[in-house]
Amino acid sequence: MIRLEHINDTIKYMRDMSKRQINILEKFPEEGKISSSDILKILGEKVSLITIKRDLESLVVLKYLERKGKGRSTVYEKTTLGMLLSPVDASKYNAVDPDVRNGRDSFNFSLFENFPKDVFMSDEKESLDNATKKYQKNIKNISQTVQFKELERFVIELSWKSSKIEGNTYTLLDTEKLIREGIPGEGRTKDETTMILNHKKAFSFIMDNLGDLHKNGVNLKFIEKVHELLTSGLGVSRGIRNGLVGVIGTKYKPLDNKYQINEALETLYKRVNQMQNVYSKALTLLVGISYIQPFEDGNKRTARLLCNAILLSLKCAPLSYRSVDENNYRESILVFYEKNSLVPMKKIFIDQYIFSTENYLVK
Repeated sequence: MIRLEHINDTIKYMRDMSKRQINILEKFPEEGKISSSDILKILGEKVSLITIKRDLESLVVLKYLERKGKGRSTVYEKTTLGMLLSPVDASKYNAVDPDVRNGRDSFNFSLFENFPKDVFMSDEKESLDNATKKYQKNIKNISQTVQFKELERFVIELSWKSSKIEGNTYTLLDTEKLIREGIPGEGRTKDETTMILNHKKAFSFIMDNLGDLHKNGVNLKFIEKVHELLTSGLGVSRGIRNGLVGVIGTKYKPLDNKYQINEALETLYKRVNQMQNVYSKALTLLVGISYIQPFEDGNKRTARLLCNAILLSLKCAPLSYRSVDENNYRESILVFYEKNSLVPMKKIFIDQYIFSTENYLVK
């Protein structure tokens, strides 16, 4: 597998690919090497083998595929870049029974080692940067009173939606009453109430430690502390798990060895710290923690809070996920688990970031 460091020059050509080449990339298996004739069979299209070979070579040039062997022994393999940028319809993919889907069922050990340092196209970064500039201009001269109210509103909406994604039944109004007045929602369980309040505690910890995060980057101690605060009082063990953990709705099985989990987590956060682009840092940590599943429970909640920690430490808007569709979020994460495609989650990230810059004044 080739190491991918700078992908801007190849990403921008995605729009110039033919529909057939995009179809090849989408249907190309995530594991193993296959020949051009195998691809022809998978596509089921009435085109010549010569045409397919030309398409495959174009994808090699773009670094989405890697060619191995020569002559009749030539085979192709998907690169990390090819997996990350493979287009996948999350809803359509998840409509298929998990046991018959064609994605991975085990951890991809080379994923974060070969993860590119930038995962956004130039026009995507321009859109995000423009949103950030407007956001920073809007928060520049806000009063302390407005700042406090905006921060409280953001925490309420983040706590509500992040918990709702995990099945919490608190309404937004119930969440507001709980956080502002300390009044639990009627008919809600103790665990649901604790989950909401834990988001507030974890977010406060992050805000108190932004300077250190900006200076030293992400580390294991910081990740574990955020997780500890998010799961306190919910019967979840602290620290890296040592054993199996199942994920509903997917055949993907995360690592079950504590040492391998530690190694994967270290590879992830070191890769994130190497990245220069703040949006790539935040998105990679968001999907990476969810994918590794380093803890017994609370992994996706931890991922969402860590994503915000990165954004805030570099003076960007945090994500409340308020307008995200919960099912779309879950389906997009499952696509990353099985296909290692970043495309659905990247769209969610962009949409939610722009939404946050237009709706919050968190300084």
